[in-house]
Amino acid sequence: MQKKSRIVILSTLLAAILLVLGACNNANDETQSTNEETENANQEVTNEEENTDTSSEEDQEGTDHSGMKHSGSSDVPEGLKEAENPTYPVGSKAKIQASHMPGMNGAEATISGAFDTTVYTVTYTPTTGGEPVEDHKWVIHEEIEKAGNEPFQTGDEVVLNAEHMEGMKGATATIDSVEQTTVYMVDYNDTETGEKVTYHKWVTESELSSVE
Repeated sequence: MQKKSRIVILSTLLAAILLVLGACNNANDETQSTNEETENANQEVTNEEENTDTSSEEDQEGTDHSGMKHSGSSDVPEGLKEAENPTYPVGSKAKIQASHMPGMNGAEATISGAFDTTVYTVTYTPTTGGEPVEDHKWVIHEEIEKAGNEPFQTGDEVVLNAEHMEGMKGATATIDSVEQTTVYMVDYNDTETGEKVTYHKWVTESELSSVE
């Protein structure tokens, strides 16, 4: 009887030990599964952050103005006529109300040239490659190849002879808008960098206001 009792007790203990070991294994499996899920979730968050950073960089590249030539020369296209009675005479001050590039809007400008002409916004693909540049401001009539006496019309296809940006000269463009006005060359200090910009081409009369 004692022998049988011992066997029963040992069997009971063995069963209990097996149950405990089984529970531990299950707990370990659940912990490992939880850790894997946590790692996967963290990886997904990391990937999303990387994608967000990439998108931000692409957005910045999309609005990159590094190809824009802020300063120019005092030379103007042949045939461009000086304005006789411009609202802002050469040497006068005016405030720029345009955002063709960073650091321009709100800057106080000195007028370095005033001319009466037809101005256009244009869409073109740079000769250097890349995405099309849409609604570029501004190209004047005298900066377009084979420009006659009559202004071009919206939708006309032309060849640009301007060098405001890299890849502009020689590019085929579509006229987006047409306006007869006075255009100005201006000197100003970039409001973001403090850099001196000289002979910037072009700012229209509606993009200037009097300095108070």
